Amino acid sequence: MGRENDLHRALEVLEREGLLLLADSSLPSVVTLVAGEPVRGSWWGHPRGNAIYWLSLSLASHRDVLVAKLVSAKVTFVHRRLWPAVVSVGSARQAWQLDGLPPEARALLDLVTADGAVRTDLIEWSGGMRSRRLGEAARELERRLLVHGEEVHTDSGAHAKVLETWEAWASQAGLSLEGLDSEPAMRELEALLVALNERYSAQARLPWQATATRRPRTPRRR
Repeated sequence: MGRENDLHRALEVLEREGLLLLADSSLPSVVTLVAGEPVRGSWWGHPRGNAIYWLSLSLASHRDVLVAKLVSAKVTFVHRRLWPAVVSVGSARQAWQLDGLPPEARALLDLVTADGAVRTDLIEWSGGMRSRRLGEAARELERRLLVHGEEVHTDSGAHAKVLETWEAWASQAGLSLEGLDSEPAMRELEALLVALNERYSAQARLPWQATATRRPRTPRRR
């Protein structure tokens, strides 16, 4: 009953706010909902760590939830009503997504684009890319919203990622890409996050925004 109640509360918050983070010290998050307060450091060692993990999996598999590295490069659960905005922005291939993309990430993006979806543990690299570098490349694509990523467990018990184009993900989700425009979509997400930041005294950002908040200059002593 406790876990079902956690899921019900999380879905209520997600529907109301539009976004719910896995963990954050200010914005609504799964960790805070379950633990009752923000958790410093890793939440895995928290007494309710198993309940947090269960809730994160339940949300990720819910029909009204999309998971993306949308807010401050953190795992973000996105309500269905915002799916068109996220897919529109992610599939736009704008300069902030492609400029300075490391070679390994670009090669991985080419693979995903060609096949529609790939599983990282099944990729064979002619150049001998190591799994660590492959993992970094996958995370870079997710941070730039260039792909949708979903973690899976392999037969050996290890973790791998399924990376797919937003077009492929949208097709499976039954979401039409017709008429989507990335510019209004970006403004919609920006306005939402501004409101959340003000409401919760946070300083979260979206992937295309500045990576750091400028601090006020300290006057020089004379």
